[in-house]
Amino acid sequence: KAEAGLVAARGNTNTDTANAKLELGREFETWTHGIALSGIYASDEKGATAQRWDVRWQSDYKFHPQGFWFGSARYEDDRFAGFEYQASYGTGLGWRFFDETDNRLVVQLGVGYKVLQRRDTLADDDTVIIGERESDAIVQMGVNFERALTDTTKIINKTLAESGAENTFGQNALSLEVKIMTSLSLAVGYVFRYNTDPPEGFQTTDRLTTLSLVYELK
Repeated sequence: KAEAGLVAARGNTNTDTANAKLELGREFETWTHGIALSGIYASDEKGATAQRWDVRWQSDYKFHPQGFWFGSARYEDDRFAGFEYQASYGTGLGWRFFDETDNRLVVQLGVGYKVLQRRDTLADDDTVIIGERESDAIVQMGVNFERALTDTTKIINKTLAESGAENTFGQNALSLEVKIMTSLSLAVGYVFRYNTDPPEGFQTTDRLTTLSLVYELK
């Protein structure tokens, strides 16, 4: 599954925004493996205003028609969130309440380990210096929900939370996809991100609205 969007504005304001996402997966009798990559870049006349990319991997071992054990890893580089990087590793159990082609609810809960490095910005000239490297045990929670509203329209919501003593990270990604061809859809998305303890001068929340084309092969 591949997704890409581009917005360019010219005139009184000159801005460019691009976002992309790629999801690959393979399912066997008892194992399921998946990897996802995503990125966003935005700029105006003064330079970059957003620059983030992340990669996620997860493998599931099915021990029950609805239950599974998972192992996961995530790495994120967000130049405007106050962290040089955030990396996490986790394992736990998940349950598929229902898991069909266009109707899905999967919940998982586990424990893990997180490493992050803060970025501190000097207020006088915006020079960025690298802060301390921190590590912490975390509790992980994830919820994936997908529901077909009509034959051509579906809603997708993915929630991720990583809670530790140093920082709690949460993200909710909501999208509405409308099929325009067999494998091509138009998607409107809204992403809400939250860090409880960003470095001084950085906000706790980030919001992103996207309009993208989605190409999917099953």
